[in-house]
Amino acid sequence: MKSGFIVMAAVAGIVATPVLAQNSMPVSGTYEFDPEHSSITFSYQHNNGIAESYGLVREIQGRIVLDTENLSNSSVEASFPLSNLMTVAPALDEHLRSDDFFSSPDGSSMISFTSTEVIPDGDHEADVKGDLTINGITRPVTLEAEFNSYGEGVPTGRMTVGFDGETTIKRTDFDLGMFAPVVADEVEIKISVEAMAAE
Repeated sequence: MKSGFIVMAAVAGIVATPVLAQNSMPVSGTYEFDPEHSSITFSYQHNNGIAESYGLVREIQGRIVLDTENLSNSSVEASFPLSNLMTVAPALDEHLRSDDFFSSPDGSSMISFTSTEVIPDGDHEADVKGDLTINGITRPVTLEAEFNSYGEGVPTGRMTVGFDGETTIKRTDFDLGMFAPVVADEVEIKISVEAMAAE
């Protein structure tokens, strides 16, 4: 259920090997998430696998420090409030904010990801290890990240880079395990990020 919050990752958590289709690299530097074009989707099995349910996180805040000369020096951080998380039904969103799960009726509870290590894996991918904090509990997670492309952003004109990432977490690791295993403990998370060169 609510385990899909993540992130992070982080998104949260989204630094991959930057090699373009045209065999060039973006400039090293700091890139800030574009919250209007960055999102997290999550899914989990419901009712003992009878169906799969989905959710979305909007308006992720974050930043990537990209070192194209030495990718292991790169880093990422991301965060969002619980209020930015949406499931398939408003009633379920409200339940997630109750004492059964987050105990955050106003949705102010923050979910965050901070990378601790970036391990390049081929020309376009990297494992991004980091700390994911959900419900006030911090656990280590690894994001499988992939670099997409980069170029001049529209309409900003700022250099923009794109990454995708994915990971799986367990709700019970973050004290969010109500209804498990009827509602699956494992939540699959996918992250898509556009990040613009910091001004």
